[in-house]
Amino acid sequence: MAKYAVLSDIHANAEALEAVLAKCRSVGADQFLFLGDLVGYNADVKRCLELARELNFVAAVRGNHDDFAIKKDEIPSGFNTNAAIAIGWTRSMITDEDREFLESMPLKRTVPGIPVTLVHATLDSPETWGYVFDTHHAVGNFSYQLSQVCFCGHSHVPVAFDKAPFASGRKLVEVIDAWEHSAAYPLADDDFTISDELEVKLEKGHKYLFNIGSIGQPRNGDNRASFAVYDTEAQSVTRYRVPYDIAAAQARVREAGLPERLALRLEWGR
Repeated sequence: MAKYAVLSDIHANAEALEAVLAKCRSVGADQFLFLGDLVGYNADVKRCLELARELNFVAAVRGNHDDFAIKKDEIPSGFNTNAAIAIGWTRSMITDEDREFLESMPLKRTVPGIPVTLVHATLDSPETWGYVFDTHHAVGNFSYQLSQVCFCGHSHVPVAFDKAPFASGRKLVEVIDAWEHSAAYPLADDDFTISDELEVKLEKGHKYLFNIGSIGQPRNGDNRASFAVYDTEAQSVTRYRVPYDIAAAQARVREAGLPERLALRLEWGR
């Protein structure tokens, strides 16, 4: 029995990652799964690479920012101007050893010993970097999902789906509303000092698809770092939102000469 911390979309934000790892220690999550995008957008690339190596992921997949960061000469496609600038800067910061580390992560994979699949984007065509936003997209993903649970990232917006057994008589694919619940924006000071916690109990015979949100650049109006813990004993998945030193992360972005909007987005949570 184990608790697996599920991390996604860190995006070179070491302040957020370190706050998440402190929370992992406090809840007893000592094994780590990674859903991609270690780099991009933010400025602490080397520290995040160092921390990722230390975590010794049980399983990890590559995200689109990771993928374009390791391609030295290819022009990033599907990226806005600010994201493309950050990729160019990231390429200048990483070594061949860093590229090998990122490239060693496949685009999707199952996790040894537990009924979990990881993908950054979608299971049907992970290399096209599509998004799962609603039940329509979730139904397509479930068609390719052989495990009980699939974790994905990419959109930076938490959303979760439950596929009930056909014989249950329920609507086959439903949004898990509790997973999407977001604190009012902007956050009050007293709200920002505590971590939010949302638990989903896993039912036998059901399949689940969880987008866990982003550690390094949340976009759901809540600027706290978001990650999840899969508990094999409790048969549950819990999403945590953790405050971190946003001002320090913003300062690193500005010191690196990256676009100002990338710094502002951390504060906005959008």
